[in-house]
Amino acid sequence: MMFVLGIGGSFLPGFHMSVISYSSMHIKRFINKTWLERHGFPLHQETITLLWSLIVSIYFVGGLLGSLCSGYLSEKYGKKKCLIYNNLVLIAAALLWGFSKMAKSFEIILIGRFLCGFNSGFSLTIHPQYVGEISPKKLRGFSNSTVSVFLTLGKVSGQIIGLRELLGNESLWPLLLAS
Repeated sequence: MMFVLGIGGSFLPGFHMSVISYSSMHIKRFINKTWLERHGFPLHQETITLLWSLIVSIYFVGGLLGSLCSGYLSEKYGKKKCLIYNNLVLIAAALLWGFSKMAKSFEIILIGRFLCGFNSGFSLTIHPQYVGEISPKKLRGFSNSTVSVFLTLGKVSGQIIGLRELLGNESLWPLLLAS
């Protein structure tokens, strides 16, 4: 159960924290190409950098809102239900990322990144509490330490999968984000 909760609770936030940096140049190119197709002129480099910074930082705004909502929602619906339904938010974000290139919309990446941040803030607040509650007394310390272990494994996995040879190339970056 700790393994399942680790993958669903703290592995994914770690993965999504690190995976965004590997697709940066592709997303910047996608933003410029989309803008050019829509308006007929390219964006200035400063504007592309601003939009990229917004895409990166909206994750943390979503995380803040997710962590603020976690106390109320977990008290009202229970931690287990909240963790299950919270993963639906991440699935929605993955679908948005996966279809962003097909839809030719960089705004979808922004919305998906916000939803992923919400999921991360929510799950990283409730996950350690739930793991501590369901584990036997003898294993509580060990089970709570698995949260940071899976978070770190997620970061490492995001760095490995984001390599250019795997999913970090021009054509596969939506799949990289959606994974």
